[in-house]
Amino acid sequence: MKNKFIYLAILAVGFASCEPEFENDVDANYTSGNADFTSYVAVGNSLTAGYMDGTVYKTGQMNSYPNMLAQQFALVGGGSFTQPYYGDDANNLGGLTLGGVQIASTRLVIDASEGRPENITGTPTIEVSDIHAGPYNNMGVPGAKSFHLVANGYGNVAGVAIGAANPYFVRMASSSSTSVLADAMAMDPTFFTNWIGSNDVLAYATNGGAQDDGMTPAEDHNETGNMDPSTYGGNDITNAMVFGSVYSTIVNTLTSGGAKGVVATIPSVTSIPYFTTVPFAPLSPAALGGQSNIDLLNANLYGPLDAVFTAYGEPNRINPLSSVAVNPILIYDADAADRTAQISGALQMQGYPASIADEIGMAYGKARQANTADLVVLPASSVIGTVNSGASATLASLGLNINGVSYPMANRWVLTANEKAKVAAATDAFNATIVSIANTNDLAVADMNTMMNLLVNGLRIETGQIFTADYFSGIETENEVLFSLDGVHPNAKGYAVITNSIINLINQYYNANLPLKYVNDYPGIHIVGSN
Repeated sequence: MKNKFIYLAILAVGFASCEPEFENDVDANYTSGNADFTSYVAVGNSLTAGYMDGTVYKTGQMNSYPNMLAQQFALVGGGSFTQPYYGDDANNLGGLTLGGVQIASTRLVIDASEGRPENITGTPTIEVSDIHAGPYNNMGVPGAKSFHLVANGYGNVAGVAIGAANPYFVRMASSSSTSVLADAMAMDPTFFTNWIGSNDVLAYATNGGAQDDGMTPAEDHNETGNMDPSTYGGNDITNAMVFGSVYSTIVNTLTSGGAKGVVATIPSVTSIPYFTTVPFAPLSPAALGGQSNIDLLNANLYGPLDAVFTAYGEPNRINPLSSVAVNPILIYDADAADRTAQISGALQMQGYPASIADEIGMAYGKARQANTADLVVLPASSVIGTVNSGASATLASLGLNINGVSYPMANRWVLTANEKAKVAAATDAFNATIVSIANTNDLAVADMNTMMNLLVNGLRIETGQIFTADYFSGIETENEVLFSLDGVHPNAKGYAVITNSIINLINQYYNANLPLKYVNDYPGIHIVGSN
């Protein structure tokens, strides 16, 4: 995590957490300016739904940024604001069940006794098939990509098991055949926020550029040219022309009745804690078992692999492990030159049977050590150093089955430089489209790329209060953290910061005078003594 803080001389990003409450006097001359908040509708994905700590749960949803915005809009004539029903989240656990079978995990908390995030113990009580039909003012649907908002049947419970429908939308859709956008328009919006598009690239990034099997590379459809989103895999990057067409449809529809609004750009996803928390080189000599074990690994694995790769012009693809410094993890790189045959041949020359040599060659043919250009995803922290149950019996008998140490981490656990470049190019293209369409429709643009970077890097306001993304410091930073424990979504404090940034934008763009939220009124991370 970068040890860097942005000093704000004024509340330019809407950080009002340390203001005395009387500075936002309830008798202030609040106005809506040129905007009409009579019927405010929010469309988007998990960031709009109030998703945090890896799920949607009852109290978390109450702190969604649209709900916070609606509370301020109500001071200037804004109407009622409804959100999808979560009254059945009896123990505030989050998660989902379908037909009584759990299909999504409970929320994350920090277990103080273990010092790490864990899913809170308990069984979800939110049943997908228990439908509470909308439409609602908050039409944020976790997991939705841009093209999902215009897809009829995206809320059909029959499609959940095969991935053709979204369980969150199933619970809130007005009918099994409707679309998210149709339900949003059924609320007759006079003002809207639209923050969609992150998942069009985020799903690729968070799964390390891999498909759901964790190994096969996901597709970047800016490379394939595939314009049919119905054929996309769940982790594929959306084609920029498809995104542009869909985004134009969404905005043109939302503004068709004269509504004004705010559209939000897509943050640079690789800057969030999900990608910046786990180091690429976490293997200390002690963690590797000391000198004797390091010597054994170098003699039996790292040395031979280094010799093969060096012979074929890649001297730094793998280097012997150090006994005095931390070492990088061993990873699978889908874009690396495949040296399966060369490794097998070298081992056979050393007397290995062909079958065993081939097996080892297959396991390490696309292996390399991670480097500074790689981003190790947050869930990998619980995988590094564990036994790989998928390693063959032969490899296990040779001790070549420890994830990241003697067996390459699967594709899904690391976003490489090549994969990062695809993510960055798509994000830039999507954001250019968002800004262009907003300008055409005279809509305010919230720069969420900048805002999310501030949440990551940290903020210190003029009173000296510090806010950061570092939630691994436990109770020392419990009330200063702005990201939730999933490393992707803000926590309640973070959503309050986002709310204030949008309020400042509305005040400026639409000549309104809306009060800001007090960020310290909202909780940070959730720490439990034991779980």
